[in-house]
Order: sequence, then C-alpha cells, then structure tokens
Amino acid sequence: MAVYQVVTIPDPVLRQKAQAVDKITPGVLRVLDNMRDTMYAADGIGLAAPQIGISKRIIVVDPGDQLYEIVNPEIVIREGEQTAQEGCLSVPEMVGWVSRSQKITVRGMNRAGEKIEIEASDILARAFQHEIDHLDGILFPDIAIKMQRESE
Repeated sequence: MAVYQVVTIPDPVLRQKAQAVDKITPGVLRVLDNMRDTMYAADGIGLAAPQIGISKRIIVVDPGDQLYEIVNPEIVIREGEQTAQEGCLSVPEMVGWVSRSQKITVRGMNRAGEKIEIEASDILARAFQHEIDHLDGILFPDIAIKMQRESE
C-alpha cells in the first residue's frame, strides 16, 4: 500500500468537519489500508483521514496491541476523566496536557460495513477521542491545559 505524508498545521483540511462515509467502497478500503501504513510508518498510535488530506470520517488506532479501523465513529457513552500528555503527528514537536474521558463507548462501522461498538478505557479511550476530534476539526492544542515543546 501507500504511505502518505501527514498533513500538519496550519493546513485548512485539519480544521474542516469531515464528511460521513455513505458506504464501504474499494476506495474506502484503500484509504483504510493507506492510513494504517502511514500511521505505522510515522510511529503513531492513531490517525484520522484529514491528517492525510482526506476529509472523511475514518480513523485507525493501534495502541500497541490491536488495530482498530472505524468508519463514521461516534462516542455514545463517556465516563470519568483522565489528564495526560498528548502529541500529534499533525502538530510536530509539541506536546500538551489534555483532559479526556476515562472510559468511552464508540460506535461506527468496520471495514466490512458491519456496525460495531467498542468499549475503551485509558490510552485506547484517549486515542479514540483524539482521532475523533480530528474529524470535527479540533486539534489537541485547542483543548490542552498546558503546551510545551516536545524537547522540554
């Protein structure tokens, strides 16, 4: 598959609300494959389609133990709160402290077009929230409590 260059700020695609995917097509499957390859090549744990310049509601996440591919993801349940440091492939050399829900439930479709529901906590919940924010044009510096250079 292909590895894309990750789009970085201030590219306007990162601020757009991504469009829903009507159905799983060969093109959507190619995007999923290319997003996976791009995420792994960049040593990331998540990637949203706008980060490769495609304004569609598609994310891939792998916190290290399993690959999740979700089309039209939405958070339907939120519980608790956690604050931790985040970085982003689209905001190079910066990190920030961000508060997010501790546990969430995400609904969407898998690559076969089947409806899925995933309960997530800790790093997986954080990664899903971070990537879904991208689909709404929200970047982690927008909600960070504190920002700093990665090298500090």
